[in-house]
Order: sequence, then C-alpha cells, then structure tokens
Amino acid sequence: MVPTNDSQIRRTRRAAMAFIGAAAVTAVAGAVLQFGLQPATELSDDMWRYPWSSSGAFVAFSLFSALVHGLVIVGLVAFGRSGAAGRSRAASTGVALAVAGTALLLVGELASIPIRDAEIDDTSAAIVGAIFGLASIVSTVGFLLTGRATLRAGVWRDWRRFTPLAVGIWLTALTLLSLAVPKGLHGGVGVYGVCLLAMATALYTQPAPSMAATTGSRSSSEHDRDRPTSACDYVAS
Repeated sequence: MVPTNDSQIRRTRRAAMAFIGAAAVTAVAGAVLQFGLQPATELSDDMWRYPWSSSGAFVAFSLFSALVHGLVIVGLVAFGRSGAAGRSRAASTGVALAVAGTALLLVGELASIPIRDAEIDDTSAAIVGAIFGLASIVSTVGFLLTGRATLRAGVWRDWRRFTPLAVGIWLTALTLLSLAVPKGLHGGVGVYGVCLLAMATALYTQPAPSMAATTGSRSSSEHDRDRPTSACDYVAS
C-alpha cells in the first residue's frame, strides 16, 4: 500500500475539493465567455481584454482567474503526493511541470491587468502573450508526462487512470485550436476545465490508491531505476 494515514487522506480530499471547485469554475467561465459574453460584446477583438467591454470587470475576472489557477496548483500538488502517478522520475517531473505551467498562467492573469487597455499588437501585449504561450507549452508537456506515468504506474485501474492524460491531450488540441480559430479559445478553455474536473474527481474519490495492482507488473529493478532521487520531487513535498 502507498504509505498513508487518515490525516493525509483528509488533506488530499480537501485539496481535491479545491481542485474540483476550480475546475468547475473554469468549465463554466469558458462556456459563459464563449457563448454569452463574446457574441454580445461590441469591443474590438484587437483589444487585449476582449471580450470584456468594462475595464473594471476585466480586472476582477483576471484576479478571480489567478485565484482559480492557484487552487488548481493546490490540487496538482496533492495529486503528486498521493502517488497516483507512481513514484518515478517521470511522474515527479510531469507533476512539477504541470504545476509550473499553471503558475505561469497565474502570472499571466496578473500581468494582464496593467495592459488591459492595450491592443494585441502592442509590445506589452506580446510579452504577456508570450507568458501565456510558455505556460501552455509547459503545462501540456507536464500533463502528458504525468498522464503517461499514471498509465504506466497502474495505481489507478479504472477510468481515473486516463484523466491526467486526457488533460494533456486536450491541451495539445487547444494549442492547435487557438491558432486555427482564435475566437474559439474560451470554449476550448471550458473543455480544459471539464478535463480537470474529471482528474480532480478521480483524486477526491480515490485519494490514497492501493499499489497492490502494480506489484506484479513491475520488476524490482524497474522500480529501483524509476525511484525519484531529487529532493524537489512533487514540488517540495
């Protein structure tokens, strides 16, 4: 069994609840922006804060979005510590990258506030856009690595084991979508929220997974080879 106790399970479930809330909000916000605010706005899509006509509303939403990203980070750290992705170097690297990418999204939200009146061709907008672009790449790689590690670990044996990889696959698709159909980005972020919600629900419903299913599938040499050696594993756990 993964070393655990009741207090660890409670901590993981509290973090998973925050993760669920953040994921659900992301899904709803994406849908509202795509199908509600975006069709109704009169603001030019050349403005950085598009589709928010109100500068004040954009500031409030950016601050709220930063908080949401922070809660996602809490959930990802709890996921890493739960052992659901195993204890391999690939798992720890994947979780760390997913956390780092989400942290960059948080930075991007806050950096958007001072440039809310900029146009997308302005230098300031290009810099903040680069932050979001880097965040997307780092997050995508992180979730893909985490998803692969989760599948290989075999700790989760049902639908749960596919949820981290689903996030990574959708982030890959979202990058292509945002390039091909920029105005579909908000809807794509909503689907990202749905994928996160599945992962968060998996963590809440199985916060301390059994390793029994994996003992026969991996040799001791593989286990020793994959054990993490860095003190930074799972974001300074």
